[in-house]
Amino acid sequence: MEETVRAHLIISGRVQGVFYRMETKSAADRFGVSGWVKNRRDGRVEALVEGEKPRVEGLIKWCRKGPPAARVHDVEVAWEPYRGEFASFEVTY
Repeated sequence: MEETVRAHLIISGRVQGVFYRMETKSAADRFGVSGWVKNRRDGRVEALVEGEKPRVEGLIKWCRKGPPAARVHDVEVAWEPYRGEFASFEVTY
C-alpha cells in the first residue's frame, strides 16, 4: 500500500483566466486524487491535494506546467499531515 499524503499548493504565474482550475480538476480526476482548487485574490491559484504519494506527485508535476494557455512561474508545495477529508476533487470559489 502506498503512503497517503497531503500537499498544499500555491501556483503563481499566468494562472487565472486560462482554465487552470477546470484543467486541474480534470488532471486530479485522472490521477485519482481528492481535494480542491481555487483562485486567490492575489492572482495565484491555491490547491489542497490528498491521495497516494505517487498520484499527488503526478498532479504536482502537472501543475508546474498547467493547461496550454497558462504560464506557471512557481509552485510552492507544503506537505501536511494526511487527513482523508475529501471524497472527490472540486473547484471551489
